[in-house]
Amino acid sequence: MIDIGAGSLMVGLFVLFLILRVPVAFALGLSALAAMWKLGFGLDLVGDLLTAGIGKFSLLAIPFFILAGNLMGRLGIADRMIRFFRVLVGGLPGGMGLVGTVVCLFWGAVSGSGPASVAAIGPMIIRSMEDDGYTRAFAAGLVCTGAALSIVIPPSIGLVIYGVLAETSIADLFIAAIIPGLVCGALMLVALPFGRGNPSSTRDLVPDPYPGLSYGAALWRSFLDSFWGLMTPVVILGGIYSGIFTPTEAAIVASVYALAVGGLFYRTLNLSSLYNCLVDSAAGSAVVMLVVAYAGLFGWVVTVDDLIGQYSGTLLGLSDNQWVILAVIMLVLLIAGMFMDAVTIMFICLPIFLPVMRELQWDPIWFGVLVMVNLAIGLITPPVGINLYVAANITRLPLERVARGALPFLLTSIIGLLVIAAFPGLTRVMLP
Repeated sequence: MIDIGAGSLMVGLFVLFLILRVPVAFALGLSALAAMWKLGFGLDLVGDLLTAGIGKFSLLAIPFFILAGNLMGRLGIADRMIRFFRVLVGGLPGGMGLVGTVVCLFWGAVSGSGPASVAAIGPMIIRSMEDDGYTRAFAAGLVCTGAALSIVIPPSIGLVIYGVLAETSIADLFIAAIIPGLVCGALMLVALPFGRGNPSSTRDLVPDPYPGLSYGAALWRSFLDSFWGLMTPVVILGGIYSGIFTPTEAAIVASVYALAVGGLFYRTLNLSSLYNCLVDSAAGSAVVMLVVAYAGLFGWVVTVDDLIGQYSGTLLGLSDNQWVILAVIMLVLLIAGMFMDAVTIMFICLPIFLPVMRELQWDPIWFGVLVMVNLAIGLITPPVGINLYVAANITRLPLERVARGALPFLLTSIIGLLVIAAFPGLTRVMLP
């Protein structure tokens, strides 16, 4: 009879639970519990491991960044920013496609969560892009891809988790990810010519947010209307980069700032909107933190059964060429992204990949940004690309059509991944 190790049993059960459509958090927990039973550990250890997994100060950034993003969306701050960028670049070639790309990148510096970004800014951008002659599926694909970059462009929930796991400066990760995020966003513009249906017949349908005003006057008016929202990334990233507060404290500052803008300047904050934001943020945070908690059990078994040593040793033994090993790691992450969410992938794969990174003396900052770009691609790859599901719900289109609309952007994202892998210096441009 074949004796399967506890770690291998856990991985096999996890895959089986995923096939049976068990929620990811419970698939992690149940498979880890089975492995712990096989190793001879009692359930009295589970509570300590769960609390240790989520009892990290840095992880407080996750619920507060989620709350800040929800507040920005519900309090009208997103609408004002979209109007500003529509006036600023809407008349350039690409029209609302260019506006949508810029807004998605800018919103990534507010939200930190891909699905939340799709839900917050997707309806308005998709509707405006349709008016400008783009197909609905293509517009949804653009929003899915641009919103996916929310886990690359700081402040990023993914970078917070990577920083905790890799014991790397989260502030440095935030700064290092700015240029690579902009590169991926710029590459999205290459796909815009492929999304137009019949622009000549619909161009005039795009509403003018400030009718009767000249370009300069409309731009100034829209800037004044959206000023406090546009200052959000400046406050967050400026405070982190100048050392005024840490990335974790920045998440709290972002939430308080959003409340102040909505309540004092835009006067859109009321008890109903605040309640809805708190409920949505609590639900979103609970999903993420439940995965984090059960992933702690999973990671503990990985360590105790020495799966890290086994799998990392196997990776290092594949080739003497570090680029081959990097290609294998990136391929594993791309495939995993087709079936699992980014948080789960990080907690399962990074304990195996990080020792390889250290052995090959790769820059942990560069590797972290590269992992985030890879995981962003996973948000738009079926069958479990969560951004696609959110966009399909918004547009009432079948998931298959939204996925086809995202295909050109999937190709540009892969090109961006290759560029960042080939030029590690892109992550060091803005670091001191």
